[in-house]
Amino acid sequence: MINHIMEKIEQFETVILHRHERPDPDALGSQLGFAHVIKESFPYKKVYVVGEEEPSLAFLGEMNLISDYEYEQALVIVCDTANTERIDDKRYRQGQYLIKIDHHPNEEPYGNLNWVDPSFSSTSEMIVELIEQAGLQLDSESALLLYAGIVGDTGRFRYSNTTANTLRRASLLVEQPFDQNTFYSNLHKKDLKITRLQGYVLQQFSVINDCVGVMRLTKQDLDRFQVTSTESSQLVNAFSDVEGLKVWVFFVEDEDKIRVRLRSKGPVINTIATEYNGGGHPMAAGATAYSWEETEEIVQKLVIASK
Repeated sequence: MINHIMEKIEQFETVILHRHERPDPDALGSQLGFAHVIKESFPYKKVYVVGEEEPSLAFLGEMNLISDYEYEQALVIVCDTANTERIDDKRYRQGQYLIKIDHHPNEEPYGNLNWVDPSFSSTSEMIVELIEQAGLQLDSESALLLYAGIVGDTGRFRYSNTTANTLRRASLLVEQPFDQNTFYSNLHKKDLKITRLQGYVLQQFSVINDCVGVMRLTKQDLDRFQVTSTESSQLVNAFSDVEGLKVWVFFVEDEDKIRVRLRSKGPVINTIATEYNGGGHPMAAGATAYSWEETEEIVQKLVIASK
């Protein structure tokens, strides 16, 4: 599969990389890191990254603004995105050839070529494997970006998706001379408004049956603290260390929907996410609800899953 991907990269003069909307460190790390490696390996190619900017992760890099014309003869690579609904910038359809690289369960195998492997901790880790197998060169910039992706999706190597291979590949990255202290400072810094919202969350979340944590943030809450629904995602694990919790859920009201962020320490929760217009990993998933009554259904299913 890696050979096929490299053949396509060599074939096209223009490569455009996408990832999912509301990006996290793995989405940006795999997209930007892979783009940088391609640029360094094939300096004569045009390589672009597209999608919305995420202010909290702006230190990782910026997106390109490109015209539709660039897609006409382009190879499009979508990183870290399980389904087409979540792909940021719908022009991905306009390319000549489409590759999907992802570590989520392959529930929607879109594109001309799929490299999907849930045994990897992150898509960034998959890109490290590709670099290693294809004999491409890492430098400090690409190493930092891919390290950010692995750190983000493994919870700083604390989650069960951290394998011996994950650590080995991460070691290849830290061999490059980037400043880990500065990276972690940038990754975990919080605006004052987020810190104040975190205090509110810690006061207001509830625990059901001693094992299911629940937090609901309304549009009024977000307006009060001047925080967007995307920014609130930084707090999804704010109360995860409470003793006895098996699963927890954040409900965040957006313009016309309620975003559902699900996390678990054991019970499988992505099956519940798929019932509500979502999906993800067995212990980290996202979904969408369209009423507060629907969120009650989700909570009850989490209670059942936790028994």
